[in-house]
Amino acid sequence: MTTFPFSLVDPVQFDAPLPDACDVVIIGGGVIGVATALFLARKGASVALLEKGRIAAEQSSRNWGWIRQQGRDADELPIMMESRRLWKSLAEDCAEDIGLAETGVAYLARTDAEMQEFAEFAEVAQTCGLESRLLDAAETAALIPAMAQRYKGAITTPSDMRAEPWVAVPALARLAVREGVTIIENCAARNLDIAAGRIAGVYTEKGRVAASTVLVAAGAWTSLFLRAHGVSIPQLSVKSTVAATTALPEIHAGAATDERISFRRRQDGGYTVAAGGRHHLYLGPDAFRHAGKYWPALRKNPFGTRFRPSAPQGYPDAWRTPRVWRADETSPFEAMRILDPAPDPEGLKQITSRFRKLFPQIGEVTLKARWAGMIDAMPDMVPVVDHVASIPGLVVATGMSGHGFGIGPGMGRVIADLIRGDDVGHDLRRFRFSRFSDGSPLRLGPAL
Repeated sequence: MTTFPFSLVDPVQFDAPLPDACDVVIIGGGVIGVATALFLARKGASVALLEKGRIAAEQSSRNWGWIRQQGRDADELPIMMESRRLWKSLAEDCAEDIGLAETGVAYLARTDAEMQEFAEFAEVAQTCGLESRLLDAAETAALIPAMAQRYKGAITTPSDMRAEPWVAVPALARLAVREGVTIIENCAARNLDIAAGRIAGVYTEKGRVAASTVLVAAGAWTSLFLRAHGVSIPQLSVKSTVAATTALPEIHAGAATDERISFRRRQDGGYTVAAGGRHHLYLGPDAFRHAGKYWPALRKNPFGTRFRPSAPQGYPDAWRTPRVWRADETSPFEAMRILDPAPDPEGLKQITSRFRKLFPQIGEVTLKARWAGMIDAMPDMVPVVDHVASIPGLVVATGMSGHGFGIGPGMGRVIADLIRGDDVGHDLRRFRFSRFSDGSPLRLGPAL
């Protein structure tokens, strides 16, 4: 069995020279940064995307590969519906097989309370013109007839899709380069260059690049980078363990989940499997600093989070990770090029056991790969996508809370228009940076 395929021994794919100047610098080579760079280039902007390690080597390739509209926050859903359309057109533009398939997503209910949650989302979906529909017990059994478990019902969205994230995001990056974006791997952004109170550029390990706008889309590293510049954002990261089975007979072509097991068919004939709703939170300075803001989410789902006393050395919220550094010294981002957490052994046992119990006819479940990823999350489970008012020229897009892969193209298009001052086509007030400090009540997004 192998661990996750991305590593620093892989050859650098993107090694353009650092430009002296550009219109926009993007910090972070995940799906949000790559998609934003592509749409900025299509609007005529010159863009340099800086990635400290490898494109998509962290959570953007470690996710489940779901492109789902179902279960989204009401304010996210219109952007996600646009993103689904964009995935189809971008896959054609890439001219690469990214494993894109319209096979649907199903959420399975064991309790009446879960069915009520599904019914509430179905009303949101209907308002937005999404074809999500509720299923009763018999319809659920007919949807996935191989299941040994009997469920009260389900909600399903047939137009939801899947893709292979470790293939799709690098393919988008190659498309962006063909369309004029400068992408540089192994190039950590160390500090912002702030002159007269506004963005003037970025200091990197390879030198300075001048720019009037900087987008920080650095996933789990965003809070650490921003705090070094006096910007506090209540972002934490949780670890999720995932595995890939060897090839199996097809038991379901799409993706499905209950509160114990999640699975989706992969392009290679196996299944990506994970423990539904299970994750680990490492306790560090930020975890204590922002604990109060996360209390409502923890109270709503008290058994989904397992706490660990401290993050491993070099992690963004580890106790000994430096919080301040100079532009001419090695930063924490160079000390850990790829955040590669170890998968949870107990979690892997639960994943295989639960998957085998749900589909006993498949016999022994053999894993071909296992990995874990750090999911950047916000207290209300929706992202921050906004200008930072205290530093003109600085834009932040983070806290996708495990939703980033699917919504990446749509959010990238939105952020590109936000940066250029064009009409974004959606109401972004839900994602404003100030909602955690302006006295607004915290409104939890759906934990579906």
